[in-house]
Amino acid sequence: MIMLNELPIDKRLERKMARISIAPMIDITDRHFRYFCRLLTKKSVLYTEMITSSAIVHGDRNKLLDFDPFEKPIALQIAGCDKKEIAEAVKIAEEWDYDEINLNVGCPSDRVSGNQMGAALMAYPEAVAEIIQAMKNETNKPITVKHRIGIDGTNVLPDSLNKVVFDKYEDLEYFVKVLSQAGVEHFIIHARIAILEGLSPKENREIPPLRYEEVYKIKQAFPRLFIEINGGIKTIEAIREHLHYVDGVMLGRAAYENPFLLTKVDQFADGGKVNNISRREIIEGLIKYVERFGDDRKTGQQALKNVIGLFHNKRGSRLWRQIITPPWAENESVKYILKKALSVLPEEVLDERN
Repeated sequence: MIMLNELPIDKRLERKMARISIAPMIDITDRHFRYFCRLLTKKSVLYTEMITSSAIVHGDRNKLLDFDPFEKPIALQIAGCDKKEIAEAVKIAEEWDYDEINLNVGCPSDRVSGNQMGAALMAYPEAVAEIIQAMKNETNKPITVKHRIGIDGTNVLPDSLNKVVFDKYEDLEYFVKVLSQAGVEHFIIHARIAILEGLSPKENREIPPLRYEEVYKIKQAFPRLFIEINGGIKTIEAIREHLHYVDGVMLGRAAYENPFLLTKVDQFADGGKVNNISRREIIEGLIKYVERFGDDRKTGQQALKNVIGLFHNKRGSRLWRQIITPPWAENESVKYILKKALSVLPEEVLDERN
């Protein structure tokens, strides 16, 4: 195993060429949360929730694919295993002008992997390459892949692959090599293997150990590829450390649990600087946003569902959660709720800046 101190530190930070992105998260990264994130960070790339190709082809496309231009740059993440259906979904999505199309090869949930989507696809690099080629035939947008460093697919993969574990570095390197030959230039790698049986998605984010060095080693093996690291990254200091070895960092749960962190991440982007915004200004931005919904309290409540971490570890955190969490009084609009928060939360926390 290559060790951290054996890797050369390059000049990437000095060039300010890094990318920070916010991971696709089911039931979190909807259009409301993405709007909230864009108030906090102007440079980071935002992702949709994982959307299956079948849903795009057969479902309510406007509901699934609509976004506010304010959210850009934004990437669409698609999951599927049928290359024709995925290609059709990509073709349909062209009308929405996403900045990037991302193929999910990392979701470990039983429902996804049991249908040979998500992380289960890592067992079939050549098939994934065919999917990539089919996607590229339908768009000129960048096609990226988000995946794990490996999988433990015992009793989940087809009989011919039963009891085979794809968790060695050599398996990962081969996977990246095959996909790069198919035209993928940007890989987002979650630095844990995926256990495809017996663990929940939450447990798959916590139990398999993080193996960051293997992602760094991929960057060394493929210096021309853009390698972005994901998994367990929660602080600015951790982001800075990873960017000595890779090209980008994807933040996951930290963006939901401690979103004010995002006001600091633009410093790593090309030409970027810290987004000098206060919580007061963020809430004022949310007020303007929810005004669009008028008396539609259901949509308004949805818009506030995932902003609960704005006062993470700060005085007033509990009060903020209580104020924005339904049920609300019948005469209280979403706008009223947010204005109420501004009137009662500690001023020094509301006006804090990075």
